[in-house]
Amino acid sequence: MDYGPRSIEELRRLQLERLRWTVEHTWRNVASFRAACASTGVEPTDIRTLSDVARLPFTTKSDLRAAYPFGLFAVPETEIVRIHASSGTTGTPTVVGYTRQDIDTWAGLVARSIHAAGGRAGMRAHIAYGYGLFTGGLGAHYGAEALGCTVIPMSGGQTEKQVKLIQDFRPDIIMVTPSYMLAILDEFRRQGIDPRSSSLRVGIFGAEPWSEPMRREIETAFDLTAADIYGLSEVMGPGVAQEVPGTPGLTLWEDHFLPEIVDPQTGEPLPDGAEGELVLTSLSKQAFPIIRYRTRDLTRLLPADGLPYRRLARIVGRSDDMLIIRGVNVFPTQVEEQLLKCDAFTPHFVIEITRPQRMDEVRVQVEPRPGVDAAQAERQAAVLAGLIKENIGVTARISLCPPGGLARSQGKASHVRDLRQDR
Repeated sequence: MDYGPRSIEELRRLQLERLRWTVEHTWRNVASFRAACASTGVEPTDIRTLSDVARLPFTTKSDLRAAYPFGLFAVPETEIVRIHASSGTTGTPTVVGYTRQDIDTWAGLVARSIHAAGGRAGMRAHIAYGYGLFTGGLGAHYGAEALGCTVIPMSGGQTEKQVKLIQDFRPDIIMVTPSYMLAILDEFRRQGIDPRSSSLRVGIFGAEPWSEPMRREIETAFDLTAADIYGLSEVMGPGVAQEVPGTPGLTLWEDHFLPEIVDPQTGEPLPDGAEGELVLTSLSKQAFPIIRYRTRDLTRLLPADGLPYRRLARIVGRSDDMLIIRGVNVFPTQVEEQLLKCDAFTPHFVIEITRPQRMDEVRVQVEPRPGVDAAQAERQAAVLAGLIKENIGVTARISLCPPGGLARSQGKASHVRDLRQDR
């Protein structure tokens, strides 16, 4: 497997060469980027070192929506071979285009990611990410094929059939959101099948933040190695960074993406090791180059380990998904971490925030596992409320739903209902 440059010196030379090309290419072909640069007095010739990237304007999701649908494409539409888009559930969709070379680059990076996670040519890969405009399904599919795997393109949903095909086709690898993997686990148990008897040995999970306790539950239940894959449709899709088992953090493929960490409030650059918002610049995309894209993902940059690429610490949340409850910053993953300490409950939950009078009130809906009696569930609910108060700093009322009462997500899980009228 080609992992790109083998030394930091070689990597930095390649990054600068590709950064200068990307800025020039975007400047020439994307009018809005040229105008944004002109407003700050920067031109492509000003990019002489990698640190000069900080002179360039940020790109935000609102910029992508303002250019809907094709205003940020940097090649003629005749060279576009595929279009992906976000769901648009929170506004106008963000649209991304790919040239043939972009698709090949993407497939190669996902293949690299699968290999880094333990996948190998000849293995069977069960793809349970959704196919369509969402980048997860086709990104995983093309990457697995590029590695030489046999692809089972199941897509999301039909959970009962997911289990049947896993049992019948005996895949080695599964690629899916971690929350939907838990739904598949529930279905194994509902059917009375021991998940550890399945053929799955490598799980590659992405598209949403997930916690270490969730990893342990999945790994223990299926007897597999679980690895995180990171990406964004606006930047490329899955395959921007990949967790290598045994190495902390996710290795970021810096030969194709230049990372920065900035203060979420001020946008000022932060040093490696400091927690802040991840900003990414693509270095090899033709159709839809993205420069200083504010991902809203909160993480840290860690030193390289083995390969010359720096690593991302696990995403702790998103600056725009952060809940402020009575002045306390709360991320759903923090609640999930406490929930997974309570063996009586499934990992499924919903945080509901209301403001009936002047103060925020928090209710966390959870469901007991089958076989847990009411008294045990009530005791664990009290324990969970104490864990949330002690570790997160907010008071929450725990509401018990019947087993199976909470909706299972087939894609990215939605854990929050913020019902405050004046938020």
